[in-house]
Amino acid sequence: MMKKSIIRRRGLLKAGLAASTLAVAPGSLRAQPKIAPPNIIKAGTLVMSINPTLPPLQFVDDKGELKGMRVELANEVCKKLGLTPEYIRTEFATMIPGLAAKRWDMINTGIFFTEERSKLMYMVPNEQAAISFLAAKGNPLGLKTVDDLAGKKISVELGGIEERRTREVAKMIQDKGGKPVTVMTFNNFAEAFQALRAGQSDAATSIDATAMFMQQRGDFTRAISGVFPQTACFAFANKALAEAVVGALNDLKKDGYYDKLLDQYGVLKIDGAFAISGPGPAEAWAREGLGPMKVWNWEGFWSYFTNLYLLEGALWTIGLTISTLVLGGLLGLLLAVMRQIGRAHV
Repeated sequence: MMKKSIIRRRGLLKAGLAASTLAVAPGSLRAQPKIAPPNIIKAGTLVMSINPTLPPLQFVDDKGELKGMRVELANEVCKKLGLTPEYIRTEFATMIPGLAAKRWDMINTGIFFTEERSKLMYMVPNEQAAISFLAAKGNPLGLKTVDDLAGKKISVELGGIEERRTREVAKMIQDKGGKPVTVMTFNNFAEAFQALRAGQSDAATSIDATAMFMQQRGDFTRAISGVFPQTACFAFANKALAEAVVGALNDLKKDGYYDKLLDQYGVLKIDGAFAISGPGPAEAWAREGLGPMKVWNWEGFWSYFTNLYLLEGALWTIGLTISTLVLGGLLGLLLAVMRQIGRAHV
C-alpha cells in the first residue's frame, strides 16, 4: 500500500514538473544571439540611439513608450538576431560621435545616406524618404514651390541632412537673386515645429512621412513635398554587426513583414536586397590613408556658432555672470563699510 502511494506521488510530481515546464516554455524560448561582444557593446542586447520626435516613424506615446515604424522594424531585427532592443534617447548632433565612442551599437533615427557619412560608418539603407516644408495650418503664405520660401524664416533640427538641404534651398534662392532665407536651427524637430506653431518661423523642414502625419493630425499643412529624395539608413561602427542586420532585414523582406510594415506607414520601400552602402570606414581608411573612426565629428559643428538661439543663451549667461559678480562685489563692499562703521562706533 505504501509502495503504491510512493509511486503515485512520484507520478504526480513528474506530471507537475512537466506542466510547469510547459507553462514557462513560451517565455523561455528565445533564439540564441547571433552576434556577441566585441561586435556589440552588451551581450544579448542591441543598444540603439534614437531621437523620438518624428511621428509616426519614431515618437513617444502618452504612456511614455517608444513607438513608430523605425522602432517596430528594429525590434523585429532584434528578434531575428536573438537580441534585446535597448534605446538611448538623444539629440541627433550626438549620434555619430556617440557611435564612435561606443555608447551605442546602431543609429536608428533615419539618418540619410551621404558619401561623407559612409566613410565614417557602415550604412544600411532601409527606407526611402524626401524633404517636405510645413506651413502654418491652411498655408496662409501660399507656399507651393521652394522659390516661394524666398525671404522666409525656416525652422529645422540642427546637424541633420534636413538642415543641409534647407541651407541648399536658401543658397539656390540667393543665387537666383531672391530674398535671403533665414535658417533657424533647433536641438530637435519638436522644437523646430514649436517655432512654426508659435509663429517664430514661416515654415519648418521635415521628412515627407512626418509632414503628412502632421497634416493629417491637423497641426500644419504640408505645403511643399518630395524635395531631395534619398535613402534613410541604419548606421553602425562595426561591420560584422552591420552584416548581421543586413541578413535580418533580408529575412524580414522574404517573409513579407518589411513590405507590410512600410505600406502600413506609407513609407517608400527599398527595392531589391538590403546591403551596406558606400565604402565603409575600413575601406575608406585603406584608400585615403585615414586613421580609425574618431569620436569628434565636424558635421554640424560650425552650425552651433551661427545658431541665434544658442548665441542668445550664451549672451544671457554672460550677462548673468557679470551681474552676479557686480552685485557680489557691491554687497561685499557694503558689508565691509558697515563693519568699519561698527568698529568706529565702539
